[in-house]
Amino acid sequence: MPSRRDLIRMTPEELQTFLYERHTMNVATIGPSGHPHVHAMWYGFVEGKPAFWTFGKSQKIVNLRRDPKVTALVEDGETYNELRGAELFGTGRIVEDKDEIVAIGAAVAERYTGPVTDQGLAFIEAQAGKRLGVVIEVERVVSWDHRKLGGTY
Repeated sequence: MPSRRDLIRMTPEELQTFLYERHTMNVATIGPSGHPHVHAMWYGFVEGKPAFWTFGKSQKIVNLRRDPKVTALVEDGETYNELRGAELFGTGRIVEDKDEIVAIGAAVAERYTGPVTDQGLAFIEAQAGKRLGVVIEVERVVSWDHRKLGGTY
């Protein structure tokens, strides 16, 4: 008999569909005291990998330069029977190339605001001078979808 953990785990296809939905990703880096530094981020995908951009002087970047470990949580659901999510464990690769930063910014904008216009691209390019990108190199995933329990616990 499969474990309850096995029953609620998302298949690779379900996981991909879920991650490509328009959710917010809670990203945890390791702060200077060793405590998690958690921040909510909009994210996009670069070559199939989750990515976000942030100000170059942000605490996230400072933390990743010191220790590139990152954990990200994407979740959804209001009641226990609806809960689903994925915890992504990996390494945050800092992107400093302006063209790559612009691509990340455009991927994020497109996911949350729709197609990027010429005016939107000009804004992204202007912002890219102050920002860095982060691509999450995912090493392990834990996922769950309580809807698979059929209303039972």
